[in-house]
Formats: sequence, structure tokens, C-alpha cells
Amino acid sequence: MRKLTRKEEEIMKLFWENGEMFVKDLLELIPEPKPHVNTVSTQVRLLESDGFLGHKAYGGSFRYSPIVTEEEYSKQSLTGLIKNWFGNSYM
Repeated sequence: MRKLTRKEEEIMKLFWENGEMFVKDLLELIPEPKPHVNTVSTQVRLLESDGFLGHKAYGGSFRYSPIVTEEEYSKQSLTGLIKNWFGNSYM
């Protein structure tokens, strides 16, 4: 599992806090200045292709939901930090 960028992490936090959402619902939760809907949609699709989100189709729209929990991501991030910076030793 790769490390998320700051913007991707912000999007994932919104999914972790709110559960399943359409891109338009996600956009409403993002603070001003809001990015363009296409920008958000692209970021969501990238998160899906990387295995962080899944979707269900509703006609021509997709409702996305987190596949990776916040706890799983946090644990993986901490493990990677220890491995990369501390020679795989928490001591």
C-alpha cells in the first residue's frame, strides 16, 4: 500500500468519516476554495485504481466507499516509517 498525498489523505478522511458518497456529495464536504468537480473525480478514480476505494454503479453515476480502513492505513504508514527511517526497528 502506497503513502497517500496530502490531498488524497484529505479525501480519504472524508470517506472514512462519512462512508459511501457520490463525487457531488464529497465535493460539498470539501472546504473553500473548492476544486473543480473533474479534479475531485480524477482523484477519486485514482484512489479506486490504487485499491483505497470501491464503487457501486447507480445508472450513470458511481457511489464510492472506502475499502481500506483508516486503522489499516495508519498501521501501514507507521510500519513503512519504521522500516524506511529506523532500519525496521522501533527501538
